[in-house]
Amino acid sequence: MNRRTMWAGAAVVTVALAVVGAVRLGRAGAAAGQGPKMVVYKQETCGCCNEWIEHVRAAGFRVAAKNREDLVDIKQRYGITGTLASCHTAVVEGYAVEGHVPADVIQRLLRERPEVAGIAVPGMPQGSPGMEGPVHERYNVIAFDGRGGMQVYESR
Repeated sequence: MNRRTMWAGAAVVTVALAVVGAVRLGRAGAAAGQGPKMVVYKQETCGCCNEWIEHVRAAGFRVAAKNREDLVDIKQRYGITGTLASCHTAVVEGYAVEGHVPADVIQRLLRERPEVAGIAVPGMPQGSPGMEGPVHERYNVIAFDGRGGMQVYESR
């Protein structure tokens, strides 16, 4: 190998490393909260709500948590009935997100933009984001229209 070949090879490696670094930096920027802004309404002492917030932050959402004693008015404002209710309510780009909805399903919602008021994981199923543990219950993510209409958006 001559000197010119060695320097050309080093240049290719340098460019490749720069590209890989830029891609990683871009991913880190998204994970660091460069994605959509989300407001989460929750009670201050709810540990699973805090775990879910960390889950969506890790997926790139910029989260503002609003602690409240009572969430009834928030749930009513976004058409979340007792059947859909969980421990926290989030709002992102005009959609309500109730309960322990996985971040990738929220991202799907924002890509597809269906004509719904939001999505919900009713209750607090074991194994859902923020409710991790040794048990994983099957659960549905429900799309709702705010007037009582509901359908399964995704099953987990």
